[in-house]
Amino acid sequence: MALSRTTRVNLLISNGHFLSHFYVLCMPTMFLTWRDAFEVSFTQLGMTIAMMSATTALLQTPVGFLVDKYGARPFLVGGTLLMSLSIASMSLATSFWQIQLLAVMSGIGNSVVHPADYAILSGSIDKDRMGRSFAVHTLSGNIGFATGAPVTAFLMAAIGWRGTLATVGLLGVPVVLSILLQCSILKDQVRTVPKTEGAILSGRELLLNRTMLLFFLFFLFGAMATGGIQAWLVTVLHTVKGIELQLAATALTAYMVGSTMGVLVGGWYADRFRDHILPFVSGLVCLSATMMIVIDWVNLPGLAIIPITFIAGLSLGSSRTPRDILLKDAAPPGQIGKVFGFVSSGLPLGGAITPIPFGYLIDKGYPQMVLMLVAGILFVSLLFGGSAKASSRRGAPVAVAAE
Repeated sequence: MALSRTTRVNLLISNGHFLSHFYVLCMPTMFLTWRDAFEVSFTQLGMTIAMMSATTALLQTPVGFLVDKYGARPFLVGGTLLMSLSIASMSLATSFWQIQLLAVMSGIGNSVVHPADYAILSGSIDKDRMGRSFAVHTLSGNIGFATGAPVTAFLMAAIGWRGTLATVGLLGVPVVLSILLQCSILKDQVRTVPKTEGAILSGRELLLNRTMLLFFLFFLFGAMATGGIQAWLVTVLHTVKGIELQLAATALTAYMVGSTMGVLVGGWYADRFRDHILPFVSGLVCLSATMMIVIDWVNLPGLAIIPITFIAGLSLGSSRTPRDILLKDAAPPGQIGKVFGFVSSGLPLGGAITPIPFGYLIDKGYPQMVLMLVAGILFVSLLFGGSAKASSRRGAPVAVAAE
């Protein structure tokens, strides 16, 4: 049975998104092997991921400008190919500086993914299916994160680290070929700017206006909370609640599983109840924050914490796709690339901010404060989200000057 056009678009876009997340977490699995092979420190190994992620975060916004000006498809093809061949080329490295250089090159390729993907989805998918398509896109990235380490570990045991990098890197080639062969179904965002009496802004002015800055902070604070949970939930449950490490790790896994499942729930809701997205998002974020408070304040047995972390993850995950739809609706016509490039750069930045200060609190003997701060950050994120939505409603239609 032939696949529908919508399904084919989702598969083409999601395959590249899966690889972009898979590659990020396939590399840490090789750290111990690289440490012996290249005689480098753990600091140097950590810099590899930091350099890749920082390159992606820094370039997303300028790439978004290029996507809006020239179209997303050539950047999607070029970025995916560069990202994949950079990973594959690491298999030939004879010095560690080559690994680091190729990590930066992969980060350059990865920077294309979010602005190009959202621009194509916005132009290729019917409005009444947009939420579900955004959800599938997010889900594919989550699956990439989840499978990166175990698949890489299995392949390393079978064919060594060089063979593994060559294999997973070259997986991007058929993905690129499939995009090229079916590029006719990938429609770019509509770049025609309607006549409007609103302000004429430059691209820079658009990103620095009140609405987009508030959305950036909304995404940033949400990622800060998630980063704190992912980095320190196991430690907090073990040190504060006295829960065994295996059970604490299971609680984190329950949170991640719930978050992944919630993405699909949120996509369905965004399509069915498009006019009521903000109350849905607000209620779910509040529920997730409340679950963190319950874990912190209530003396629960270890097994009882697992369903609570699942609910917390499910709630927060369900809010993510509707949040993305709110941002899409606030973006002026033809500006999806730069808007998503800029705002989504808050995700890696937010994930990098909180692990360090939260770790400092634990070092100083205040691990019980971590979950309360996570809850507080989630509540603050809602102030930015609600303000961003209100600002987008109040603002006059915006035209963006040609650049």
